[in-house]
Amino acid sequence: MKHTKRNLLKLISTSFLLSGLKFGSVLAENQMLRRTIPSSGESLPIIGLGTSRVFDVDPEDREELKIRKEIIEVLLNNGGSLVDTSPMYGQSEELLGQILDDYPRRNELFLATKVWIKGKPEGEQQISESFKKMNTTKMELIQIHNLVDWKTQIKTLRQMKESGEISYIGITHYKSSAFKEMEDIIKKEPIDFAQFNYSIGERDAEERLLPICQEYGVATIINRPFMRGKLFRSFKNQTLPDWCKDYDINSWGQFFLKYIIANPAVTNIIPATSKSKNMLDNSIAGMGRVTDLKIQKRMLEML
Repeated sequence: MKHTKRNLLKLISTSFLLSGLKFGSVLAENQMLRRTIPSSGESLPIIGLGTSRVFDVDPEDREELKIRKEIIEVLLNNGGSLVDTSPMYGQSEELLGQILDDYPRRNELFLATKVWIKGKPEGEQQISESFKKMNTTKMELIQIHNLVDWKTQIKTLRQMKESGEISYIGITHYKSSAFKEMEDIIKKEPIDFAQFNYSIGERDAEERLLPICQEYGVATIINRPFMRGKLFRSFKNQTLPDWCKDYDINSWGQFFLKYIIANPAVTNIIPATSKSKNMLDNSIAGMGRVTDLKIQKRMLEML
């Protein structure tokens, strides 16, 4: 049987095993899309990994550790790099630290965590603990989680960036009610990243926040791309339209991610998962033909 590109990607999505390739990788010619971090010019793969809830497991549980390590391997094998976590996410930092202990591919990872506390000494202590928990001496990105005491914590992060302990500074939130405050910070403060919720079902960011990030040269990380599974539940009885094959869309997960990718102001998306097959499916969404704003409108007709 002759395989079209779509059928081949679908086959790989199902089995994520292909003779002669690294574990959980797709064909080498299908490179993951990369977008530029405006403040530095560095390029970043469009698909990353979120760890909220799904990496909050016992770091000493070898089976759980193996599963999460395989997820990171699939991310890296398909061209991804960003792994986002937080002290707020239970034991996820400790689990990542176990994975990173003597991990030979640490230099391929873009590690992002957060500071989530009030007070300067308290913030410094929490950040120090994150470095220890994650077994790293360098963090690519530290973000001020949910804008908690951001005026205090941003001063600490600036000092850390100047000293080379971190590469980038960011702010985060997961509710559109915080967008106005995020916009104000972006206009006044020299930050590198803004992380917030955006999906086909939560589109408030399209109105102002995404355009402002693009205008002020701030890279974006998108959380809640699947609305914590709500989108899958909403579309479970629907069939992918035939025109999706023209955009290398083989699953609803890829459909939802391709909607976000269509916005040029999006730098990276961090769907969380506890399964290697889902990490592969998410990674494939960052490959193939890139959707555009015209296709976004067509996708919205499915709602």
